Amino acid sequence: MNIRIYNARVLTMEQEKDIFFGEVHVKDNRISYVGCTENAPEGKWEREIDAQGNVVMPGFKNAHAHSGMTNLRSFADDLPLHEWLNEQIFPMEAKLTPDDVYHLSKLAIMEYLTSGITTSFDMYLMPDAMAQAAVDCGYRTTMAGGLNNFSQSFDLLEEWLKRYNDPEGLVNFQLGFHAEYTNSRENLEKLAALVHKYKAPIHTHSSETASEVAGCIERHGMTPTQLFNSLGMFDYGGSCYHCVYMTEEDMDIMAAKGICAVTNPGSNLKLASGIAPISDMLKKGVHVAIGTDGPASNNCLDMFREMFLVTGLAKVRENDAAAVSADQVLRMATVEGAYAMGLKDADVLAEGKFADLIMIDLNQPNMQPLNNIVKNIVYSGSKQNVKLTMVNGKVLYEDGRFFIGTPANEVYAKANEIIERMK
Repeated sequence: MNIRIYNARVLTMEQEKDIFFGEVHVKDNRISYVGCTENAPEGKWEREIDAQGNVVMPGFKNAHAHSGMTNLRSFADDLPLHEWLNEQIFPMEAKLTPDDVYHLSKLAIMEYLTSGITTSFDMYLMPDAMAQAAVDCGYRTTMAGGLNNFSQSFDLLEEWLKRYNDPEGLVNFQLGFHAEYTNSRENLEKLAALVHKYKAPIHTHSSETASEVAGCIERHGMTPTQLFNSLGMFDYGGSCYHCVYMTEEDMDIMAAKGICAVTNPGSNLKLASGIAPISDMLKKGVHVAIGTDGPASNNCLDMFREMFLVTGLAKVRENDAAAVSADQVLRMATVEGAYAMGLKDADVLAEGKFADLIMIDLNQPNMQPLNNIVKNIVYSGSKQNVKLTMVNGKVLYEDGRFFIGTPANEVYAKANEIIERMK
């Protein structure tokens, strides 16, 4: 579909490029033009969208998610992480079917769209079901394996890695495992062998709690980051989710190996896991992206809330109101998220990139006056400002309406049916 978006404040997220008035053209699933109106090529448009001075920018990238957990939103709250996980979440997850994960993933996708999220990095059970939900909705998803001692297998990881590897497709797959504490040493060594076999990045939960790090040191004599590096797991990049308890050596390793730290402040606060040393990691040159985590540990899949928490918590932790600026945070939520997922064609608005973009409504009280639009987005923005979300050249959400092939009320009814069956 050929679409012209004009009369827009364009925020490309390219380095050192300011917001400018202009337009964005979309041809099929790619951006064909970004620039000033006076230089824009003429074309035949199937749709022309007057942005009315609103911001058009790359969609947010949710760099860590468990979409299939929407049935457990507000189900097992106010519990410590390990009790929450082992006594509440794992038993419920054992009851899930692929059909459940399919429908529950659709519900998560709808929420992502309302928050301007155009891609999520999903680690969960039954990737085939998640992939089908993404394709049916027209949503872009990167999936990581969640191998552990109890579920998934090395054969499945390789099968998924080969099946979901179309660079033009909506879905791709990367190597991953749940965490050090849910995998044997043998598993970790086999995972390292897969990394080298495919020269592929790997992704995992890491250093989320103090007890996790202490347990790893007791078992292996080193932190999770140091252990993974010693096994060669980081030789081709990847990402670590949470990274709350990090040593200087941990951060040096991640910077040297290009490993992305994916911070999940909402989840880490709700589970009382701690506050990640974002400022320290940035100073070390570590890539930092932002994730919502799952709807059972965070409840709200909202990138605006996460962005504010990233900067607000950093300022409190460092006792420095200048720590982790709005510009840095917005980059984490867009460009760095794409880096974590290996989505080189979905990071900025530029010719040839995927047409994954959003429109931010400035004609709302929380966005006025327009002293600094980037700071408004990070410090005062909310879901109410997401006017349009486009993925792969198709508008999936606009002015409160969803265009994902399934009526919203049917998705809601199915989610409630699933949790009622499981209780």
